[in-house]
Amino acid sequence: MTNTSSPRRIRRMPERQTTDRDALFALLDQELVGHLAAVADGTPLVVPMGFARDGDHLLLHGSTGGGFALRAAAEGANVAFAVTSLDGLVFARSLFDSSMNYRSAVVYGVLEPVDDERADAALLALSERLMPGRPAEVRATTRKERAATRVLRLALDDVVMKVRAAGASESPEDGEDHTGWAGVVPLRRAWGTPEPSALTPVGTPVPGSVAALTTRP
Repeated sequence: MTNTSSPRRIRRMPERQTTDRDALFALLDQELVGHLAAVADGTPLVVPMGFARDGDHLLLHGSTGGGFALRAAAEGANVAFAVTSLDGLVFARSLFDSSMNYRSAVVYGVLEPVDDERADAALLALSERLMPGRPAEVRATTRKERAATRVLRLALDDVVMKVRAAGASESPEDGEDHTGWAGVVPLRRAWGTPEPSALTPVGTPVPGSVAALTTRP
């Protein structure tokens, strides 16, 4: 779905809006979870979902058993999908001026079911994004499992992205006591030590996909 109206604009602190496509792709390729929002029967619903970017689309998946996302797709409902990265906390010399560094994007549009011919490839792409290398280590998906899963996509045509990547608000003439500390505490995330399931035999080697994930710089 192509947005034919004027581009959306951020009203508060519009200078933080960016239309840099590479910055958008970097955010979407980093994060694994977003929040899908729509209105169903007059009630707003928000659901966290894993996702993957496939070119100029987002890939999502839902249950054919009546999931909210699949229903929204069937009805051609307008949806929004939000993705946020918290990059750090900004400690200013007042609580009022304290803030966060972040990158956020909201994608607007209509969910489109991926047809059966391309669904397997889309599911593989989604799985490879969330757990790189894992599909080659596990059994094949059964026909029953495949029939219970539907792949959806959302075009990256109508997107608003907002970024804050700066230090604390301060100036030599702001009247504050500059002997107090101000600055940014960056947020760094890392995967922890793998924890085997209860039925995994002791001594079973950690698979390559897990080892690669937990040793990634």
